[in-house]
Amino acid sequence: MRFDVIELPLWVGLPTVFLLCLLTCALVLDHVREASGRRTAIEKGVALLKHWLSPAQLAQYQKYGYFEVRGGDSGKRYRIGPTHQMNVDELNEQGMRTAWCFGPEGELPIGDVMLAQKIALENDEQATLALANRGNPDQRPLRFG
Repeated sequence: MRFDVIELPLWVGLPTVFLLCLLTCALVLDHVREASGRRTAIEKGVALLKHWLSPAQLAQYQKYGYFEVRGGDSGKRYRIGPTHQMNVDELNEQGMRTAWCFGPEGELPIGDVMLAQKIALENDEQATLALANRGNPDQRPLRFG
């Protein structure tokens, strides 16, 4: 089987190349805008979290990446760390931990999740823990603290 090569004038291919370049640029710009929006949402979430932290909590968060809160009902200490799952540790006097998992619905920036957890524990600890999943601290790697 033989194929013949057809030569077309240069002006026929230029619009196609131009359209491909435009499409590529549009896709790259869309990706950059989307990534920029995510980064902005993360930065806004962390800024809001920092605004709501007490001076001691803010210092702890800036030094370690986590902060501690007191339960509004029991006065127990809880450590909230920067992950989306199993990131709340209940601490006793000996530093023993019980891991808890709860948070707002949706894919939210971590600062928003941590703030929601702080507010929930400080204002309605019993109802929050009644809805939360309790983890086994012995099976959980020590990620913060």
